[in-house]
Amino acid sequence: MDVLDQLGAVREGKLSRRKFTKGLLAAGVGMATMPAATKRAMAADGEATYFTWGGYDIPELFVPYQEKHGVLPNFSIFGGSEEALTKMRGGFVVDVSHPCNAGLTRWIQSGLFQPIDTSRLSNWADVMPALVDLPGNQTDGGVWLAPFDWGQTSVTYRTDLFEVEGEESWDMLWDQRYAGRLGSLASGGDAWWCGAIKAGVDFDDLDTDEAFEKIAAVMREQRPLIRTYTDDTTTLEQALASGEMVAAMTWNSSATLLQAEGVPVAFAKPKEGALTWVCGLMIHKDAPNIDRAYDVIDSLLSVESGKFMISDYGYGHSNAKSFDQFDEATLASLGLSKNPIEILQAGHFQRPMSQEWETRMNELFEQIKAGF
Repeated sequence: MDVLDQLGAVREGKLSRRKFTKGLLAAGVGMATMPAATKRAMAADGEATYFTWGGYDIPELFVPYQEKHGVLPNFSIFGGSEEALTKMRGGFVVDVSHPCNAGLTRWIQSGLFQPIDTSRLSNWADVMPALVDLPGNQTDGGVWLAPFDWGQTSVTYRTDLFEVEGEESWDMLWDQRYAGRLGSLASGGDAWWCGAIKAGVDFDDLDTDEAFEKIAAVMREQRPLIRTYTDDTTTLEQALASGEMVAAMTWNSSATLLQAEGVPVAFAKPKEGALTWVCGLMIHKDAPNIDRAYDVIDSLLSVESGKFMISDYGYGHSNAKSFDQFDEATLASLGLSKNPIEILQAGHFQRPMSQEWETRMNELFEQIKAGF
């Protein structure tokens, strides 16, 4: 199958964008980002719309949904959770969206979401309670966020091109030796928090003026060294595969994908600790396809989806039975454990922040990226 045939298969939902990208990486071919709206525009009317990060709009996560309905849901893609919330505040109505725990309080306070009736989810009994018990998540009517995936943000680096001095550290993304060959996620929802770890700012003190000054200082120091800021993880993966970049801030999935393709990379375990997070699913208060919204969530919480998330993306999953598909050695090789708390507490766990903090952080980070 040539590239044009594969593009057609992606558009028809027969081949995931992730598998398509893996094929290109193996062949040494680069690609521009696939338009996120393609599959949404071609999806059937009356289907649920899932508003999510890039990489989650794939058939592998919707096997139960597709078996039940014969089609995939609609997909709409965002680059960061603040972008997603802003768009929905502006009137964009979806069925299910995919925030992370740092934004949970702000998403609830927006008034745009409804509690989830967990009795409507066939897989809920297998969801790990430790991931449900996030601050503010419980309500008399159910839960606001159904936990789905969890993992880390750290440094993926080429072991053959990046010389680590001493222990793995966040300093790797501030290494002057590799100026212009370093990359970063563009969203402050990752980068600013990682900058806080680098600056030695305790997450309990993130909202102080002193913290803003310290984090801004290290982010400005880093700015001239960064070749690319992007929330398209495929761009970072391709640059690492080609050697254009030697290290980048990424999620677990980038390292897992590149390792599977034989690219010599490692996902760092920084001596200062990685950034850890839990993401999940929320239902819009005006969801036009409420029954199928629950089917979207149930599909994402299934063992089939969990097995894919663990093996192909290297992420933890919320369904405890998903981990039964792997032995302990395999999980350890992916940096995972059947006990999510072990992983989450080993790093710096994100926590909810106010809308004022989020706005100030994003505005300042955008200025820094622009060179100010």
